[in-house]
Amino acid sequence: MLRRILLIDDDRLQFRLTEKLFQSFHGEQFTLDWSSSYEDGLPRLLSGDYAVCLLDYQLGARDGLSLIAEAIEAGCTTPIIFLTAETSANIDIAAMKAGALDYLVKGEITPGSLERSLRYALQLSDTLRQLKQLATRDELTGLLNRREFDRMLAEEMERARRFGRSLALVMCDLDHFKSVNDAHGHPAGDAVLKVAATTLLAGVRSIDRVARVGGEEFALLLMETTAAEAVGMAERMVAAMRAQRIVVADGAELTVTLSAGVAIFPVHGAEPAALIKAADKALYAAKHAGRDRATSA
Repeated sequence: MLRRILLIDDDRLQFRLTEKLFQSFHGEQFTLDWSSSYEDGLPRLLSGDYAVCLLDYQLGARDGLSLIAEAIEAGCTTPIIFLTAETSANIDIAAMKAGALDYLVKGEITPGSLERSLRYALQLSDTLRQLKQLATRDELTGLLNRREFDRMLAEEMERARRFGRSLALVMCDLDHFKSVNDAHGHPAGDAVLKVAATTLLAGVRSIDRVARVGGEEFALLLMETTAAEAVGMAERMVAAMRAQRIVVADGAELTVTLSAGVAIFPVHGAEPAALIKAADKALYAAKHAGRDRATSA
């Protein structure tokens, strides 16, 4: 399947010229789509349907630098190559500072230079994506890591505060996890953690977030969720974990249970530390009550 490239340029002639350049590529072939305005180009760029965006500096009354800034503010991760008829070094620097990965002067573009620029943007984008994955994800489970969870919790609490919405935090802990490592070895423990991660992910919606925040401890952010809904989701996850039969390397079949504590913003905490403390207290209560259950703050 050909990778799609988006050209945002208010000049139809530039689209035709770029099409001809694409036809002269010697390596990977791409398909080129055209958007003729800022207003049409921005939502298409944000759609995530494109491997790279070629963006003109001049877009009628608005400019490409503003479009880059707005796109990045909206979370755009598509690599952008800036196109301009100007040769000023100031434009070059401004484009890179705004977030463009490369810069081409229209009158100097050849099939070779454009193809190299596309390859460079794709490779650099892949590298940046991998680095972000390493920085924000737990290596074993693929879940969000503690640092990213802390950032996201603060961000989502502020969003919930601004729009007057509810937010639930669920802290989960695998019961008697140390005994798994002691009896069957750390590879067995890793297998249990992976199953727990998969089980928790299966129990949340696409808008929710799941993180591994400690050795056998997990955290869930449930967006726009009431206390009753959060407790219900936590109870279903506890039951789903209880139902798992985990076969480890030594052939043993393990059943590992989960305890969960639920806290609601802003009822149980208006700041991240307070909400975490409330959820941890509820988790401790679930452990004290016999484990394998969900308890609300």
